[in-house]
Amino acid sequence: MKVKNVLISQNAPADFEKSPYSELTKKFSINIDFCKFFQLEGVTGMDFRKNKINLAEHTAVVFSSKNTIDYFFQLTKELRIEMPESTKYICPTDQVAHYLQKYVQYRKRKILFGKNNNPNGIFDLFLKNKTQKFLIPCGEDSINTQYVEYLEKHNINFTPAVVFHTVMTDLKKEIDIQKYDMIVFFSPHGIVSLKENYPDFEQKEIVFAALGLNTAAAIQAEGWDLQIMAPTKLTPSITTAISLFLKDHATRKR
Repeated sequence: MKVKNVLISQNAPADFEKSPYSELTKKFSINIDFCKFFQLEGVTGMDFRKNKINLAEHTAVVFSSKNTIDYFFQLTKELRIEMPESTKYICPTDQVAHYLQKYVQYRKRKILFGKNNNPNGIFDLFLKNKTQKFLIPCGEDSINTQYVEYLEKHNINFTPAVVFHTVMTDLKKEIDIQKYDMIVFFSPHGIVSLKENYPDFEQKEIVFAALGLNTAAAIQAEGWDLQIMAPTKLTPSITTAISLFLKDHATRKR
């Protein structure tokens, strides 16, 4: 099994030469292409109104990612809704929390995130604020099931609110999938897109790499082999994992 052509199912980095992918091409003499397998589109105000969800009546908003922040505030702007000053915002990490400053003035009692920057710390915040009425902005099929299960288990009031849709890329117009020796996935949606575009797809000798447990599980659920996984203790990033694999499987090393 030798790897020469690699497909990254993400948009290309703004500055490729400064990215870890550039180092991989130089170190292992491989070709790397980028193609986002799906796109996100915000829900229109007209469609959102059909759900009859009153955003402003919720006292706490849970953001799982920067994307949900952008699409949520894009929607409130279109609907001309201002969240009350008293609204609390709960995030899994400080990176997501600090991104909120793009839309909300940062205050410690208002913007909360997991202790020690541990994403699982958000569950402690749910309990400490269990009297709040939570709103969870999400995609139509990408709400965090762990959040839902935990909130339901502790009888905490919450409302899922779909603020964006996932639209699959027409891959046949963008790439020749058979050209690649390795495909790197970053989301279960990438696997869905591959299946939709190529219903008769067979993995054969193509190496699959996955970032995240959910992505890995989606690959294995299709009966496909997963050769590269991150993050792990040994490979904290996907590029580190790819590099480790290529030490034995690149066509040529410089």
